Amino acid sequence: MDKENKEYQFRDIRAYRVGWLLCISDFLITFPILRIWAWRTTKGIRLEYLGDKQQIKKDILHGAFFMTNHRDIVLDAAWLSLLVRLKFFIRPFIGVGNNLFVKRWIEVLMRFNRCFAVKRNGGLHAQLDNAKQLSAYIKHLRGQGKSIWLAQREGRAKDSNDLTQPSVLHMLTLDGDDFFENVKALNICPVSISYEYDPCDYLKAAEMQLKRDNPNWRKTKKDDLHSMHTGIRGKKGQVVYRLTPSINPEIDAMLAAQPELRTATTKQQLQTVCDIIDRHIHQGYEIYPRGTEFDAYIESRLAMIDVPNKDELFLRAKLYEMYNFPVMNHRKSLEFKV
Repeated sequence: MDKENKEYQFRDIRAYRVGWLLCISDFLITFPILRIWAWRTTKGIRLEYLGDKQQIKKDILHGAFFMTNHRDIVLDAAWLSLLVRLKFFIRPFIGVGNNLFVKRWIEVLMRFNRCFAVKRNGGLHAQLDNAKQLSAYIKHLRGQGKSIWLAQREGRAKDSNDLTQPSVLHMLTLDGDDFFENVKALNICPVSISYEYDPCDYLKAAEMQLKRDNPNWRKTKKDDLHSMHTGIRGKKGQVVYRLTPSINPEIDAMLAAQPELRTATTKQQLQTVCDIIDRHIHQGYEIYPRGTEFDAYIESRLAMIDVPNKDELFLRAKLYEMYNFPVMNHRKSLEFKV
């Protein structure tokens, strides 16, 4: 397929191609704004490495697929883009749900900043077509050596139990016959994102009660805008991005030890790779010290929740849970070596 036909095929999901204009806007507009927000809402943002630093750099410069856990709708990818741009002078393409294009100006701004759309609407047939189109677009970008960011799951894990969704990995590997070779072609380099404090924690807890009380409850566009606003402006404490190596060597070692995986079911193959990604992310968590003042913090967040029939016992448990899951997953992951 020639270039013009590819552009037409991806016209409704692709990021805007602005070349040198994006580079200029990065250093004159986008990055200064991100640094200001980092200064105003955090105690510092660190970029660190888990494992062989030189190998990680080599993996990234080859063109990486950054798969991360998800804490903030906007800033997770934006700050990672800033950090790797300054460190490696690369600018990853960023996959974002089209549900966040709640205003035309937001869509234009996101696409201008190398964001492409992950379409999440439509029936089962439409969703399959959307997945095939997105898979082909990502394969097209990786074929050009471009780096990409995508969260490990659709939406954020409200309880912070960060687990890669097999459906996301399946979508990425729809093209081609050999599943493991398709995964290796992506060059997945998992990244752990750790916030000392989640500014949206009380909103997530409220959503969990609303969903518990009414299984048909759904977030509105207004709710999405409020979450974006709260996540950007809220205090986060120390923020740590920890890069981990490409999972490709682990896949090769695993297949050498268990060659039967090549003929295993799709479900088994997907879960095997998801487990590798999860271990990288969990081992890369920053574990923050929590003293008695943390209990006071939880109570202050609980007081901010305004929902019908407020269940304080349930909400308090959910607030603690979203800070405890990363610690538990990190400890469990230490049974393995990245």
